[in-house]
Amino acid sequence: MTVVIDPSFDPAPSLAHQTQVVLGSAADLDAAAARACFISAEGDLPSCECVSGLTRDELAAAGFTGKSGQTLRNPGDTLVVFVGAGKEPFTAATLRDAVANFTRAANESATLAIDLGGVIAAGLDAREAALAATEGAILARYRFEPLKSEAKNVLIETLTIAVAEGDREAAQQGIDRGLVLARIAGLARDLGNAPGRHLNAVNLADLAVKLGGQTGLEVEVFDRAAIMELGLGGLLGVNAGSAEEPRMVKLRYTPEGATDATPHLALVGKGIMFDSGGISLKPTHAMGSMKMDMMGAGAVLASMTALSELGTTSIVTGWMMCTDNMLSGNATKVGDVLTIRGGKTVEVKNTDAEGRLVLADGIVLATEEAHRPDAIVDIATLTGNAMMALGLGTAATLANNDQIAAQLATAAEVTDERVWRLPLDDRYREQLKSNIADLSNIGGTYAGAITAALFLNEFVDDVPWGHIDIAATMEVERDDVWRSNGSTGFGARLLAEFATAFEKPSQD
Repeated sequence: MTVVIDPSFDPAPSLAHQTQVVLGSAADLDAAAARACFISAEGDLPSCECVSGLTRDELAAAGFTGKSGQTLRNPGDTLVVFVGAGKEPFTAATLRDAVANFTRAANESATLAIDLGGVIAAGLDAREAALAATEGAILARYRFEPLKSEAKNVLIETLTIAVAEGDREAAQQGIDRGLVLARIAGLARDLGNAPGRHLNAVNLADLAVKLGGQTGLEVEVFDRAAIMELGLGGLLGVNAGSAEEPRMVKLRYTPEGATDATPHLALVGKGIMFDSGGISLKPTHAMGSMKMDMMGAGAVLASMTALSELGTTSIVTGWMMCTDNMLSGNATKVGDVLTIRGGKTVEVKNTDAEGRLVLADGIVLATEEAHRPDAIVDIATLTGNAMMALGLGTAATLANNDQIAAQLATAAEVTDERVWRLPLDDRYREQLKSNIADLSNIGGTYAGAITAALFLNEFVDDVPWGHIDIAATMEVERDDVWRSNGSTGFGARLLAEFATAFEKPSQD
């Protein structure tokens, strides 16, 4: 290594800080440095002291009408931030957004307070309200700063949430769950934000061993020799041009009392630590975010660290397929044929369509488990076509089983990590034909997100399966409510909620 990397670099710095979220009463709110005051766009102003003496006309003169997304700071001994609540009662998603807006408006304050009494009285469940508020505050204050000489972000030390006495038990449940989900999203963001030189496949495997030991996971790491013995031709083919070793990491969560009848879910994550495109070299403008091409594997790892705390009752096995995709004299060439685990051959017509090659190996391994999984879900930053189809705010899902697709959609709605199902249209399968191998790794010009999923579907061996393409949602270029600039950590919370609520599907 010819560059200097601080040996103390921590690829998961967000885990070093734990925000304290405490329940209080309305009387406790002014003890914080900043408190929120939610104001709707219509109707009377709240009857609290925060707006005492103010009128809607006076607030409007300051540019605040209560529209969703608006904030107005009112300095005092305690900073009061008026937060626009819009015209409709809060949902969990809109409350999460509103709390995030408050947190950003009070970005210099380490102690925050929120009164959820009115929100709950208006109909939002106390557990869901407290969960959303906890997530919104912590995720909005996230920053990745371990490589800066001076960290400027003010971390939240204490968040006080006020609820009525009768809602305290439910609210505490929401806080506890929100802290876990915010933590794993922060971890997934850390992994996506870490530069490829600082976080390679070996480093990520080492971190998985460390975190697995702390969270009740069995962790097995496979080095290059073990990968060769397993015949993982996709992973080895992508790694061929790299100076860095590949790693496959197998994670296993087993709930207490599990038997052969316990539902078994398999998760497979794409872990391309940096994607140059290989011989099919990416243009410079498309390469800048390719340190995040491992966010599928990051989401699998982060989500699985939460399963025990969330009380997951299914067995969950995860495969992280990790390497970088680099250009060198040893790199896989366009036109080469790779043999995937299980024997299927793939003609590589584009070395930048590498994610599906490593996922194929992982999916085959999942199907070979002695306790065959009841479903497989893979997650990957896979195609630009998904981005072109759905924009930057929605991930694509495809599935060979309607029940798996529905369970993924439910988890997406709960977490506000939005997905949209595309058709697994077998009429496009023709595009994957090869003259010299069983399959090509790309199809034609159009429907690339669908043909990528059809490629993966070739390896699932009739197991119910879902695919999440997070290429569009892996990052935001500027703060977007609770999504902080950089890696979004998309998929970690979604997979955790999906796995926790997982139900064995029937075969479609």
